[in-house]
Amino acid sequence: MPQHPVDVHVGNRVRLRRTLLGISQEKLGRELGLTFQQIQKYEKGANRVGASRLFQISQILDVPPSFFFDDMPDDAKPSFSGMAEEAETFEHQHLSKRETLELVRAYYKIPDEDVRKRVFDLIKAVGGQPSEL
Repeated sequence: MPQHPVDVHVGNRVRLRRTLLGISQEKLGRELGLTFQQIQKYEKGANRVGASRLFQISQILDVPPSFFFDDMPDDAKPSFSGMAEEAETFEHQHLSKRETLELVRAYYKIPDEDVRKRVFDLIKAVGGQPSEL
């Protein structure tokens, strides 16, 4: 059976958050009572993550369960239009780059919240996004 795009996306988001926190697959597996191979299967989308397991993962990784569905690519979204507004597009391939992870880690190591905010505003200005002051 082919992998479902939602399972692949959820797995990618688990891997993203786990690596941002510096947690190994083995440690996450231990917390869940699973092997690191099972975590690998979740992260690759080879195995579907059940609702209760996803809730456990969200608690361990300190994010709301909705985090795993954020930035869902178009091929994983349902085909009905519903009432949702169109989300701003984002290049998903950047989230899994080591450079992105290192940047986020360095950003959160800045102890002064005001300095961190100024760095954030600077990066947004250089990238062409207006500041939200």
